[in-house]
Amino acid sequence: MSAITVRGIDPDDKSWLRCEARRSGVSMAEFVRRLIHEKRREAERCLKPSEAFMRYFGRRHGVELLPPERHAYRPLLFSDEAET
Repeated sequence: MSAITVRGIDPDDKSWLRCEARRSGVSMAEFVRRLIHEKRREAERCLKPSEAFMRYFGRRHGVELLPPERHAYRPLLFSDEAET
């Protein structure tokens, strides 16, 4: 298992951690591990913008989504001023 050391924690935050860990009946280290795990799980549940869009639009919701138009790049051609 890996270990990390966090320096410079605000004293009020450390006091809060200590109280919450005690209230949960676990060590401060275990409490922090649980917080990190919970936060990671929340982040994994966040939808990508495309997934959120499909939740409210699309064929299942009666909205026909057309594929985006693709435009090919065509270089601009300038006439030679010497020819005039």
